[in-house]
Amino acid sequence: MRVPRLVLVGSILVALGAPTIAIASAGFSLGPAITASGASPFAGCTFGGDPDADPTPSSYTGTEVEPFVAVNPTNLDNIIGAYQQDRWTDGGSRGLVASRSNDGGATWTRNWAAFSKCEGGSHYARATDPWVSFDSAGRAYQISLGIDNATLVASDVEAATSTDGGATWSSPVQLINDTTGVKFNDKQSITGDWRPVAGAGKAYATWIVGSLPGSENISPAGAGHSFAYGGQPVFTKTTDGGATWSTPTTISNAVVYVQGNQIVVLPDGTLVDVGAMLFKGSRIQPTPQAYFWTAFVSKNGGKTWGAPIKIAPLGTQLLTNPDITNPTSLNETIRAGDYIPDVAVDHATGAIYMVFADGISTGFDHVKLTKSLDSGKTWSKPIDVTQTPAGTHSFNGTVEVTSDGTVAVMYYDFRNNTGDPGLPTDVWLTHSHDGGASWSEQHLYGSFDMENAPVARGWFLGDYQGMAAAGNDLITFFAVATTNDQSDVISIRADAP
Repeated sequence: MRVPRLVLVGSILVALGAPTIAIASAGFSLGPAITASGASPFAGCTFGGDPDADPTPSSYTGTEVEPFVAVNPTNLDNIIGAYQQDRWTDGGSRGLVASRSNDGGATWTRNWAAFSKCEGGSHYARATDPWVSFDSAGRAYQISLGIDNATLVASDVEAATSTDGGATWSSPVQLINDTTGVKFNDKQSITGDWRPVAGAGKAYATWIVGSLPGSENISPAGAGHSFAYGGQPVFTKTTDGGATWSTPTTISNAVVYVQGNQIVVLPDGTLVDVGAMLFKGSRIQPTPQAYFWTAFVSKNGGKTWGAPIKIAPLGTQLLTNPDITNPTSLNETIRAGDYIPDVAVDHATGAIYMVFADGISTGFDHVKLTKSLDSGKTWSKPIDVTQTPAGTHSFNGTVEVTSDGTVAVMYYDFRNNTGDPGLPTDVWLTHSHDGGASWSEQHLYGSFDMENAPVARGWFLGDYQGMAAAGNDLITFFAVATTNDQSDVISIRADAP
């Protein structure tokens, strides 16, 4: 969900230069583009409507957006991806579909856990923010945010597990539920513990709990500008394979709004949570210096967390259609994960790589990368890892590290746009085989027309996309627009050189 975007992100404009990067030569061998999604299993479902909303929302039956993917460490041919099915115009979807492969991505089969009412769940009508991960023993964890409508009066976070490679899913466990309307849950992620032996049965979930003390007595405009308004990152974990979860606890006790939280596990068990510090409270007027990409570190399995560490200034820009230079509404822009970072760990060295969108000096978002070699305490100066021209956007970057230490980043951009009708959009894969010192770019997919994507406060394919290592190879998992407000999820396997 991205309801707070206009208030929180629209005015974040700061400045940072982009260094030149070298180009390496080695390339991946790309397999065919395979459609991992299919016909909607929820086309006849009547749950999720909101007749009191203005305008009345509708569901894009047959659309699949916001994909994520994971590879089973005990069987590299077993892959599970998750995505939103039948996106609603104002938020969420009819359900989250899980697409699995047992042949390394050559073919895909679809099912789902019982999250939303369309999927057989009992709590909420819509589901959103899909995420999937494996622990070291091959148990899969899938997580969902449940809502009835986009007003966020009530919400929950649920997790389901699979011990058979995604063929079946457990009944979801409710990690949190809030029906008061005072708080809302948003942007959850889940991370299975990859460490051999030590990680079996362990997984870590995080999201924000947004709240404003006394909000029932404050106007919406006043609430949006209140210095007491917060989006607290919270944490819970399981040590018994998802049967039970710890009581959610806050990662930070300050009045902060940290969106897009994602936890990674280092080889020694240290947990690092990264996110976007959209503002800090304490009754102090926010300034551009208050917006930054941040990391929290826990050395004791999430019992306690250190103070927020500043990674880099946060300077995301409005993702504009190059053919509409002066949009009159968000529906004439591209909606994407401009405040959602992505992070990956080199399992051998513990090096952390994070990517994020930044358009500080140019006004155009580019995907940049930073690296930490000391468990998240300090971070390198961000570099632009794309070959996207300066006067257009690249966005929705996702990063992964393969078994041999190759760092790969996937992203969209508009470099092939012309003055002709439509918005040609391409998917690119850039990779480094020397720890980020030099990079090589490959064209992965496209062009497709972004203006064919479903419109949900902007042309929308998701706040993120998926990529996972299968040994030295990569499994990519991304959404593309097809025609007439429709979209599919595509997977391409990239085999190591």
